[in-house]
Amino acid sequence: MRTLLIILLILQTFSDTAAQQLRVAVAGIDHGHVGWILGRKDKTDIQLAGVYSADTGLAKRYAKRYGFSEDLIYADLGKMLDAVKPQAVLAFGSVYSHLSVVEACAPRGIHVMVEKPLAVSQEHAQKMEALAKKHSIHLLTNYETSWYPSVAKSFQLVQDSNYVGQVRKVVIHDGHQGPKEIGCSPEFLAWLTDPVLNGGGALTDFGCYGANLMTFLMKGEKPLAVTAVTRHFKPAVYPKVDDDATIIVDYADAQCIIQASWNWPFNRKDMEIYGDKGYIMAPDRYNLVQRNAFGTVAGKVTATDIPVYEDPFLYLADVVNGKIRPEAYGLYALANNLLVVKILEAARESVRTGKQVKL
Repeated sequence: MRTLLIILLILQTFSDTAAQQLRVAVAGIDHGHVGWILGRKDKTDIQLAGVYSADTGLAKRYAKRYGFSEDLIYADLGKMLDAVKPQAVLAFGSVYSHLSVVEACAPRGIHVMVEKPLAVSQEHAQKMEALAKKHSIHLLTNYETSWYPSVAKSFQLVQDSNYVGQVRKVVIHDGHQGPKEIGCSPEFLAWLTDPVLNGGGALTDFGCYGANLMTFLMKGEKPLAVTAVTRHFKPAVYPKVDDDATIIVDYADAQCIIQASWNWPFNRKDMEIYGDKGYIMAPDRYNLVQRNAFGTVAGKVTATDIPVYEDPFLYLADVVNGKIRPEAYGLYALANNLLVVKILEAARESVRTGKQVKL
């Protein structure tokens, strides 16, 4: 009797775990970050149910590299969705392909998380928004900086304790030495350096981070104007797209300067927030420097110090399972990322015309 009871408890545990798992599929594998989900073996809360790729040869190589079954591979997105019936899909293809993923998933009631940015254009973004609302799905955008405890703490200091006072200027730097220089795969480079498939070069690839963070800081306030300039320092390496961009986003009472580049001498994702009472600098994922009238404070902040999801897939799972609701203009939220696309499109127009673009 005791043995039977133990067996029943074990079976119940497995059943509860399976019920809590988020069943996901991957749409596209030619994004360099796809290894985050394909190689994710240390947690049992996400179940990989299918992998779509038009390039089945690449998919089979990835199956061998990351240790998932080739039985999960599909060459047709619609057939995969109907066969494996995921609760959510993770889009790891080109930015241009995000629209087609939502077009396939939304009518089937499947939630979607795309890699940043949301879309290549406002036209694509608006179609995606309409589909998400019509079919009542979550449409989230994943940014690396959304996982940073230093970013979460910076926002808390600005919004909760009024540490810096009125925000006046925000300076955000993002980028690295260049996608080719850091060793991005050929399939990743093929679309990342294409002005249609990526929507631009460094301006799109890293300018979106600053627009996303500033939109949250400004609680969704629409900018008054955007001014941008780009440079082409490495035309032999990136002949079709910019490799350096500076974007100035003007608000009624604040300004954001976004410096996005494939020409930094090292990888960087950092933010400086200046107010009329002090400033906050987040030089990386964990470090923070604060200064106001009471002095300077420097130190580390971790996820144990402030609630933040350091795993975007856990965030997705909790949203889909109804444990949390995305904030109105939160970093992952659709409303935020629609405005990000608007800012990026205005920046590209400013570069084209050489003039400030009023929104």
